[in-house]
Amino acid sequence: MSSRDLYVQDPGDPLWKVPASGAARFSWEYDDGRDRLLALYQKGKDKQWDAELRIDWDLEVDPKDPLGTPDESMSLYGTKYWDKMTQKDRGDLRQHYTAWQFSQFLHGEQGAMVCAARIVESVPDLDAKFYSATQTMDEARHAEIYSRFLKDKIGMLYPVNDHLQTLLGDTLKDSRWDMPYLGMQVLIEGLALAGFGMIRDTTTKPLPKQILAYVMQDEARHVAFGRMALRDYYKQLTDAELREREDFVIEGCYLMRDRLRGLEVLENFGIPKAEAAEFTEQSPFLRLFRKLLFSRIVPCVKDIGLWGERLQRAYVDMGVFEMGDANLDLLMSQDEELAEKLDEERFAGEEAARTAEVADAVARGSRLG
Repeated sequence: MSSRDLYVQDPGDPLWKVPASGAARFSWEYDDGRDRLLALYQKGKDKQWDAELRIDWDLEVDPKDPLGTPDESMSLYGTKYWDKMTQKDRGDLRQHYTAWQFSQFLHGEQGAMVCAARIVESVPDLDAKFYSATQTMDEARHAEIYSRFLKDKIGMLYPVNDHLQTLLGDTLKDSRWDMPYLGMQVLIEGLALAGFGMIRDTTTKPLPKQILAYVMQDEARHVAFGRMALRDYYKQLTDAELREREDFVIEGCYLMRDRLRGLEVLENFGIPKAEAAEFTEQSPFLRLFRKLLFSRIVPCVKDIGLWGERLQRAYVDMGVFEMGDANLDLLMSQDEELAEKLDEERFAGEEAARTAEVADAVARGSRLG
């Protein structure tokens, strides 16, 4: 079956062509490099993994309850529409919400793959080209994983959200080499990391927990890469150039905040758009979700040197200003540790099962003897 057959809404033209601008840059300096970035490049090589082998795809997923999240996480919960729904209707709603959410993850990962390839092409420093080449492979793996999860386990796809597509287009059309870093590594990746983390920490289902934990382990390196490269570069910019980047961040953050409503899902269930927007705005769970989604972006933006008055006012308006003091390094190290712990638990369990199987075979053989 073609993935196009799984879309609940027409995705339009199967190819989205974004006009490319800016120069491809070659560097003939092969000996120089920043130790931090080269160390990150080595880590990027060491941490490559095969999604076919590391993820247990035999784990079953109920498409009507893919994540096991509570009713309160549904934006319709507590409304007249929710009260009228049957259990089947509510299962359908959970399937659609998961399909919508993971579809945006999928489209974002393809965007990240394209942006990482663009960075390889346009960034002037060879050490950054080296690392970004490993990130391109990471993003390809993530797109592969989300595509498989949606097709094989959920059975449904949603088109790319308009706000996400706008930010991807703005990021890729800009001719300045640092903009794919800023749009993708800081904004889209930062938002995705927070979204992945909230689902990873609340889902009761083992397969999505595995997927998100392992993807986040890679993404922690990607955000670190963007921070290193942009922190160094932005120290050299004029105030006017910094303001231009801050304007891009402000617009991008508002776009991403408005993206996270899932109105397409509610409209599929016959909810008028104005009511759907009101429900998603008033839902206590989703309001907290939207706020926490900026937990990775705000401290990263501050860390790379974009912290002008207009940007600070925008974050006050969004209610996320205080997140600028969050310890981003601690969050990233926790992402790494959770993936490693999950590996240890999984492989210890598999080893125990194999040991028990061997012991059982030996015992049966002894009885037969």
